[in-house]
Amino acid sequence: MKNIAVLGSTGSIGTQTLDIVRNNTDELKIKVLAAGSNVELIEKQIREFKPEIAVLYNAEKANELKIKIADTGVKVLSGMDGMIEAATFDDVDTVVTSMVGMIGIKPTIAAIKAGKNIALANKETLVTAGHIIMPLIKEHKVSLLPVDSEHSAIFQSMNGENRKRISKILLTASGGPFRGKSYEELKNVTLEDALKHPNWAMGQKITVDSATLVNKGLEVMEAAWLFDVDVSMIQVVVHPQSVIHSMVEYEDTAVIAQLGCPDMRLPIQYALFYPDRRFLDAKKLDFFEMKSLTFEKPDMDTFKGLKFAMEAAEFGGSMPTVFNASNEEAVAMFLNKKIGFLDIYRIIEESMNRHTIISNPDIDTVLSVERDTREFIRKSFNKG
Repeated sequence: MKNIAVLGSTGSIGTQTLDIVRNNTDELKIKVLAAGSNVELIEKQIREFKPEIAVLYNAEKANELKIKIADTGVKVLSGMDGMIEAATFDDVDTVVTSMVGMIGIKPTIAAIKAGKNIALANKETLVTAGHIIMPLIKEHKVSLLPVDSEHSAIFQSMNGENRKRISKILLTASGGPFRGKSYEELKNVTLEDALKHPNWAMGQKITVDSATLVNKGLEVMEAAWLFDVDVSMIQVVVHPQSVIHSMVEYEDTAVIAQLGCPDMRLPIQYALFYPDRRFLDAKKLDFFEMKSLTFEKPDMDTFKGLKFAMEAAEFGGSMPTVFNASNEEAVAMFLNKKIGFLDIYRIIEESMNRHTIISNPDIDTVLSVERDTREFIRKSFNKG
């Protein structure tokens, strides 16, 4: 029996992780559930999965939850201390880190130091602190398995191969809902337009990131850390059908790819059961139904999220933190309809331009840079 902690249990990845557990109760057991503030959903999850610990980051909501589940005997915690206690709980083998944003970094570090294996769905952890996380993984001899569909595909395409012979990583992107639109056409797109992803069912923040191509930029930075390659070895390929989830090219010109229908449960289940493959009740590819698979270069002049991400990666140091924090803040404003779609790019660019890079920042410096970036944006842009 593998004992699981799910950090971010009420989000898109978290709920799909619980679906995997629900269908594999012979081998998976939920010990910890943690989320931000969704009392109603986490209560339902607690009553179904009967964890030993439940955490809501929001202290007020945690008190509300404590009252609602008083009959269950489940221990309720709150805040960052609660998240860290959840991530390091003795009975847990694997921690699924699917909290959105920088909130996931400290619990992930604590889990690694406690000897827990990590199923990683929190991009910000490696984007801003990869130089801290990856050495810790080696030091504590734990596994770090990617949950993102693209990184899982890359990981699968490297299985059994000599990684020293990798020539290039081909990271696929759907292109999002605005693929093919000009910069002028993006001036008038709405929040509702941005949330209509053509292939994937995801949370609102990551769906907007897909529309701006920021998400693909974050994935490039994450892939560089996960697979120990230079950013220059990663090529983004727009593949609208989202059938090929990513590819790896080797020195002998062979390209190995992982294909499948768009379904996040596959990479989640693969991370939880690796190296085994279990039955998944999901749609299978029918090659006779597919008319064609197409590929395009990303338009980085229009979709500047990818361009800014590549620049942040090249600068290194604290700049990826500025890129990530400014995007998080801008997307939150866009979701609240306080700014337009293209303002996201403007906020990211101005935040990066004002920043003086700090080389090799420790975790306190990373979090300080994040706070400073957010404060700058709130003072400069948040007028409504």
